[in-house]
Amino acid sequence: MTDWTDKDPIVSIKDVHKYFGELQVLKGVSLDVMKGEVICIIGPSGSGKSTLIRCVNALNDIQGGSITVRGIDLTDPKLDKLALRKRVGMVFQQYNLFPHKTALENIMMAPTLVLKENEEDVRRRAQDLMKKVRLEGKEDAYPGELSGGQQQRVAIARSLAMSPDVMLFDEVTAALDPETVKEVLVTIKDLAQEGMTCILVTHEMGFAREIADHIYFTDNGVIVEHGPPATFFSEAKDPRTKEFLSQIL
Repeated sequence: MTDWTDKDPIVSIKDVHKYFGELQVLKGVSLDVMKGEVICIIGPSGSGKSTLIRCVNALNDIQGGSITVRGIDLTDPKLDKLALRKRVGMVFQQYNLFPHKTALENIMMAPTLVLKENEEDVRRRAQDLMKKVRLEGKEDAYPGELSGGQQQRVAIARSLAMSPDVMLFDEVTAALDPETVKEVLVTIKDLAQEGMTCILVTHEMGFAREIADHIYFTDNGVIVEHGPPATFFSEAKDPRTKEFLSQIL
């Protein structure tokens, strides 16, 4: 671990290469994220977006380059992945809640079982998180009794229960019905406005335009173009970016 201050990128990705067998999925990707920034990564399916943010949580190892999170070097052979995942929360497309546990119990599990925190302290924090994600009154509901959007908000609260410095969101609305997408996006927007550092892979272009400080467009394992939303959507220069935007906007 290196010395880190708020003036340094909280996430620094330098020339990252990632292979799955013979297939190279990331081909020298670099980007920095400052504390409190919201970064949206967009691009066609198979362009390496999800692989990239899974690397930031050490769910995927990299074969070249470096990634640091708040000074923690993810290429260090002695990397403490538990310590890393306390700092980096991740919410996936699938909610992955335990069906036999209530919403509140799902949120409490990691802090009590993994971090060995005091159960009553964790319970109070979990109840506060249920309010934060607008699910007050659903504490005792089981996942099967909740809509997809409600389950995804429980999953967000579960990640927040570890008090992370960075939140990763991997296509978190992709599996939801259109009417439940908004409630999840509102929850993420609230987090961003409170100053949480967020990296999102998303197909929600209107949301990306509204929430992002910076947008990165990936294609075929490289970052093709990036910029702030104000110019990215209206002044894209690369033909691949223009073609992608023309198909989805």
